[in-house]
Amino acid sequence: MATTNPALGALRQMAATLAYRAAKVLRDAPPEFGRASFGDATRQPVKIVAHMADLMTWGVSMAGGGKEWAPAGGGDWQTEVDRFFAGLATLDAALDTDGEFKGSIDKLIQGPLADALTHVGQLALLRGMSGHPVRPESYARAVITAGRVGLDQEAPRAEFTGDASEIRK
Repeated sequence: MATTNPALGALRQMAATLAYRAAKVLRDAPPEFGRASFGDATRQPVKIVAHMADLMTWGVSMAGGGKEWAPAGGGDWQTEVDRFFAGLATLDAALDTDGEFKGSIDKLIQGPLADALTHVGQLALLRGMSGHPVRPESYARAVITAGRVGLDQEAPRAEFTGDASEIRK
């Protein structure tokens, strides 16, 4: 049964949005992408995904009233992708409650969820730099459902070619 708390429902929608956007960027990444190097000042994609998985673990702790940060990432792409989505599913389950919620909704938004969304954008940028861009999409038209937080997502419905910010004549 889904939570009846509207604030937790909104957080679950945000978690599903993170899953949808992350799945789009992580799905069909070429095998060499995880270990690609973009300079000394930029983390490799596998390290970014590992950090995103750590953020989900932190979010689960925060949802329970804790604040423990414990980096645990490794260097295997598929392991880190799986760990990220497993952590996101655990966080979503912690938010799907009508019982006592011990966490801070504000801190979950401004901490792990916003940070992970930022990293999804970084990965999309790095995909483009590596020659394997992710097609733009009107995310407001996507089918994103609270509780659907795995790699398997609805097919995109409103992808397009080009730059949405470009002024058209």
